[in-house]
Amino acid sequence: MSGRLLRTVCVAALLATLPAGPATAAPESPESTVPELLAQLRTLYQQAEEATETYNATEEELKALAAETKKLTGDLSRTRDSLARARVDAGRLARAQYQGRTDFSSSLRLLLARDPDHALDQHRLLRRAARERAATVARLEKGEKRADELATASRKALDREQTLAEKQKKARDEVTARLKEVEETLAALSDDEVEELAALEEAETADAQRELLATGKLTGTRTPSELGDEALEYAAGQIGKPYVWGAEGPESFDCSGLTSQAWAKAGRPIPRTSQEQWRTLPKVPLRALRPGDLVVYFPKATHVAIYLGDGLVIQAPRPGARVKVSPIAANPLLGAVRPDPTARSLRAYTPPRLPPGAAGGSDEGYDQG
Repeated sequence: MSGRLLRTVCVAALLATLPAGPATAAPESPESTVPELLAQLRTLYQQAEEATETYNATEEELKALAAETKKLTGDLSRTRDSLARARVDAGRLARAQYQGRTDFSSSLRLLLARDPDHALDQHRLLRRAARERAATVARLEKGEKRADELATASRKALDREQTLAEKQKKARDEVTARLKEVEETLAALSDDEVEELAALEEAETADAQRELLATGKLTGTRTPSELGDEALEYAAGQIGKPYVWGAEGPESFDCSGLTSQAWAKAGRPIPRTSQEQWRTLPKVPLRALRPGDLVVYFPKATHVAIYLGDGLVIQAPRPGARVKVSPIAANPLLGAVRPDPTARSLRAYTPPRLPPGAAGGSDEGYDQG
């Protein structure tokens, strides 16, 4: 069995361990040509990729919302405690007024007093007491309003959490369904078709890489920034670890899990998903690409890799594959972004040491970002 055949069969075996999702459409007819089968697989992988991005984005929203809900709950608890104290103070004032201790006019007290100086002191005390009563009432009213606002916000946050959890489950089921279809499609192929499929993928990647390099956009030697160097060192250290959708280390990664963790380890946190990385990070043209920059793929920005230099990237390609070095053109390029646009490039740079077999295995990143 050839190396390409063995790798592709291993992909099918690994995918077969995934839990079954909801009912899915039957795979294409075995009569399909190999290019048609490749197109079908790419479509399925890209559908899974989009669902994974939704899953990852929802996971990030849930984390942020959980923190917000925790803060709201704490604020509500403190507000209720303050409100309880204000109610005690208001009750004490109400009882004092009912018992007649505060009804006597301070002006009348001053007129009837035998000792004007003592009466003035008493007058000041009464005015201060009146201010304290007004402040207590105002604090009570403000506390009640704040407690109502926090209770409403807390309920809305909990409702939002439930909605997001349902969205996350739907995305997870969608990923599982698409990968189940991939498994069924691969299982229906003959050994010859599997080998031809692997060869076609390899040939298309080589052609795309030659075309890109022929444009001259990647000519010249560039060095990373200090943080880019650190991010690359981290990414290189993950080579060989398995791709798992939704994973961000340390034992497994999906593509944006790898890039986000690499830059986080370098001290520059970036968004979790490839779509947010593309949307929020500064764009950089390919002719200015330097090691450490992120290369984004597909029209919907559903795949991402970190640029190694010399036309190569480090990426987590797809389920059944492992973190590896790939040609930059292994997938349809959308563009590139730079997490640290203001940082200067290093004067000297030694690329990270790569383990043996770093470039082995399938390059296509049709799957999850």
